[in-house]
Amino acid sequence: MSGFLVKPELPYCKGCGHHLIVRNTVKALEALGASPLDVVLVTDIGCHGIVDGNFATHTVHGLHGRSVALAAGIAMGLPPEKKVIVYIGDGGATIGLQHILEAARMNVDLTVVVHNNMLYGMTGGQPSGLTPTGFRTVLTPQGYPLPHHDLPRLVRDAGAPYAARVVGLGDFSDVLRQALEVEGFALVEVLEICVSYGVKMNPDLRLKELAQETGYEPGVWTGARPAFRPSRRETASLLEMPAVPRQYSSPLEGRMALILAGSAGEGVQQAAELLAQAAMMAGLHATKKGSYPVTVGVGFSTAEIVLSRDPIFYHGVPQPDAVVVTSADGLANQRERIRRMTGGVLWLDASLPRPETGAEVRVADFRGRAGARNAALYALLTVLRETGVVPPEAFLEAVRESPIGKHVDLSGW
Repeated sequence: MSGFLVKPELPYCKGCGHHLIVRNTVKALEALGASPLDVVLVTDIGCHGIVDGNFATHTVHGLHGRSVALAAGIAMGLPPEKKVIVYIGDGGATIGLQHILEAARMNVDLTVVVHNNMLYGMTGGQPSGLTPTGFRTVLTPQGYPLPHHDLPRLVRDAGAPYAARVVGLGDFSDVLRQALEVEGFALVEVLEICVSYGVKMNPDLRLKELAQETGYEPGVWTGARPAFRPSRRETASLLEMPAVPRQYSSPLEGRMALILAGSAGEGVQQAAELLAQAAMMAGLHATKKGSYPVTVGVGFSTAEIVLSRDPIFYHGVPQPDAVVVTSADGLANQRERIRRMTGGVLWLDASLPRPETGAEVRVADFRGRAGARNAALYALLTVLRETGVVPPEAFLEAVRESPIGKHVDLSGW
C-alpha cells in the first residue's frame, strides 16, 4: 500500500475513472519524492470528494465549487516546497469557474485536477457546463444541445502557465507530475464517463471517440510566468490590523457580552464597532458580530459585542449581560432572547413597550435625545456612563475620530 493512502479500497463505483485519478496522483507524488505531510488535498462536493479519508495527506473538504478558493488561500500561506492539490468535478468547476480563473490570473501555486465525467454524477446525472454537444443525460435524452466550456483554454487565456487535458485511461501520472512541478497555477482536466449515468445514457460511446467527436482535444499547453507567492512579510502586512493605542483603562476583570438592537440604516453596526474600538483603547479585547436582513437598509439591525480582559477565542453569547434596544425593529428581533434573560440589564428606548424579561429594565429616551440616526451611539454612551465598563471619554474620542465624527453633534451629550 502506498504511503499516501491509509485505505487502499477507494469509495467509488466499480469502473469509475476516479479510481485512476487517485492512483495516478499517488504515482506522480511518489515520482516527485514528496512526503504525505507536505501535501494538502482540497476536495469539492461530489463523488470525488469522498476520498478524503483514504489519503494520509492533509485534507480539506470544501463547499460546492469553492475548493479552488480554499486551496488558493492555503497555498498563499505555505512555503513553495509544499504541494496543494485541488480535486473538483465538472459541476464544481463550472459553479466555481470564477475562482478557477482568478487563481489562474493570479498564478497561485496550486494544481487543480478536474474530474470531468461530463455530468452531475452525485445528484442524478444532470448536464453540467462541461457536458459536450450530443452527450445524452437524464435531462437531455436526445443529446445535449450546447457546446462545453474549454477549461484549458480558459485558464490559459487567464494566464495559467500550465494546462492539460488527458483521457482518463491507463497511466497519465507523468502529466500530473509535470503539473505538480510547475511553480504557479496548473490545471489538468481528466475526461471520464460516469459508469452510473453516462454509460447508461450513452451505451455505445467510447471515451477516446468522445474526445475526438466533441472537440475535447487532449494535450498539454505551457507558458512561463512567475508564481504568485507573497512573502511572509507581505502576507503579514496584508493581514495586520493597525494597532489601537491604549490611552484609557477599564475596570472590567472578566468578560461582558452586550447586544445592541435597532433598525437598519440607523448606524447600529458602526456604533458597535466604535464601542469595540473604544474598548481596545481601554486595554480590553473585543469582538463584534453583526446581523441584519439581506435588504441591509430595511428591517432590524443587531450587533453582538463581547468585551474581555483576556483574549477572546470564541464569540458566543448564550446569555447576554446587557441588551440595548433603540427601536421597534430591534425589539421584535430580540424579543425571545430578552424573554429568556434571567439577569443582566435591558436598556430600552422610552418609545417602546416593556417586554417580558427577567432582566433589570432601564428606560431612556435615546431617540428623543439624539434622533433616530444617532440613537445607537447615544444609547451606548448611556450604558458606558451608567456601568463604567469602558470610559465614556474613550467612546466619544472613537466617535470624533471616525468618518462620521464631523457629522455628529456631541455637544449636548
